[in-house]
Amino acid sequence: MKQVILLLAAIAVVGLVGCTKTDNYTPAATASGEDIFNLNCTKCHKPNTDGSVMLLSAAVANKDAIIKKVQTGSMSMAAFPNITGEPADRLAEYVLANSKTK
Repeated sequence: MKQVILLLAAIAVVGLVGCTKTDNYTPAATASGEDIFNLNCTKCHKPNTDGSVMLLSAAVANKDAIIKKVQTGSMSMAAFPNITGEPADRLAEYVLANSKTK
């Protein structure tokens, strides 16, 4: 029984470590928000059946919150600290313009 618990704990730790990784992608200064989204975000975020790219909670349905989420990540999302400045603005604007809010 102890071996099963240890195995499950090890799997959980490995899973959490994978979720908190940092992606060092740096977009070109002229990259569009759509290009950045398609190159990076669609690895995990698939378009919804209604054509929207994401379903946002009210707490992150604004430009500053999206940029912060992208740059810092979360338990289930890698951080992209190199998406800054104008490319970050364009990505946030693209996500806002093409998403629905819960």
